[in-house]
Amino acid sequence: MNGNRFGRLFQVTTYGESHGPAMGVTVSGCPAGLELSEEDVQRDLDRRKPGQSMITTSRGEPDEVTINSGLQDGYTTGTPIGMVIQNKDARSGKYEPFVTAPRPSHGDFTYSAKFGTRNWGGGGRSSARETVNWVAAGAIAKKILDQQGIQIKAHVSQIGDIEAPKVTFEEMLEHSEENEVRCAHPETAAEMRERIEQYQEEGDSIGGAIHFEAHGVPRGLGAPRFDSVPARLGKALMAVPAATAFEFGLGAEAVSYTGSERNEDWEFDGSEAGSASESSGDGPRGDPTPAGNKHGGLQGGITTGQPIYGELTLHAPTSIPKTQTTVDWETGERKEIQVVGRHDPVLPPRGVPVVEAMVALTLVDFMLLGGRINPDRLDDRPGEYDTDYHPSSPQNE
Repeated sequence: MNGNRFGRLFQVTTYGESHGPAMGVTVSGCPAGLELSEEDVQRDLDRRKPGQSMITTSRGEPDEVTINSGLQDGYTTGTPIGMVIQNKDARSGKYEPFVTAPRPSHGDFTYSAKFGTRNWGGGGRSSARETVNWVAAGAIAKKILDQQGIQIKAHVSQIGDIEAPKVTFEEMLEHSEENEVRCAHPETAAEMRERIEQYQEEGDSIGGAIHFEAHGVPRGLGAPRFDSVPARLGKALMAVPAATAFEFGLGAEAVSYTGSERNEDWEFDGSEAGSASESSGDGPRGDPTPAGNKHGGLQGGITTGQPIYGELTLHAPTSIPKTQTTVDWETGERKEIQVVGRHDPVLPPRGVPVVEAMVALTLVDFMLLGGRINPDRLDDRPGEYDTDYHPSSPQNE
């Protein structure tokens, strides 16, 4: 099975099944000199883990991470970082009826058709449980980006037909973790919560959307065509389980804009540091900058230096207790089934840290590819060996 690795210089390789012994991820390409602890990773894992509230699955996974390699005295060494998250609360018995009778709209039949076998407990490798690995790796990427002045935040912007009004980045930072829905608009969050509970009571589920923003991204990242930033972001975010649409900037709304409405004039940003700061008597002009940001911080597939923003749409969870119909290829029977177990009635609340992780992994890779970060070491001091983070000899103490 291929397709388990993401990234070019900052590479993430994952393994594990939903009801297997453990989930795991190896991060290759993290520069040396990053101060890192298990607590740094655990903070984001706690935001993704199950059992957080009544609107998430009740599966009791602590999702405690263990870092097995790549650290020395609390700093990354530049070698692969290996992380493991044990599965503590797997209950595969409820999935026995679906071994040869695939659940509607799951990966059951397609995995069996491709490989001739599959790990059927909890959906195996096709389960969203796998995203625990992405969040662990993303926590490292976010810490690197934070040192470069880049901040990433997401919040739940829509559940069903309930859509939150536009909020500022500051409001996202301040309010999105204050409620179980992870919507940065408190009044809308309360409405969303009621709607989710309604579908829970009916034995059904509902879809939604996650809005994300990245601030402080420098201009000039990305390459045209297949390595453009939106192309790579699209690949990253459409890998999220249940993803059905990825948008940036105006997104699908752009279809109703004329060229003159969407195009943004250029102006000087007024900074003293720009290459055009010396003007003919008019004072500092600074660098060219678009007058708006309908493009979502991306033009020609390359970053403009403005905030990158977009949205990911997730369909309703497919595991629902309502009666559905399947066929059993082993017995030839047509069956009425109920998917009984511990499942989320809605995905965006736990999907917020997943989206942040995939955006962070994409951007840190571009920062390395673009030479903005030294791929060997964060202090950018090639050849220097006597560093603050190099271990001391125990014999010299």
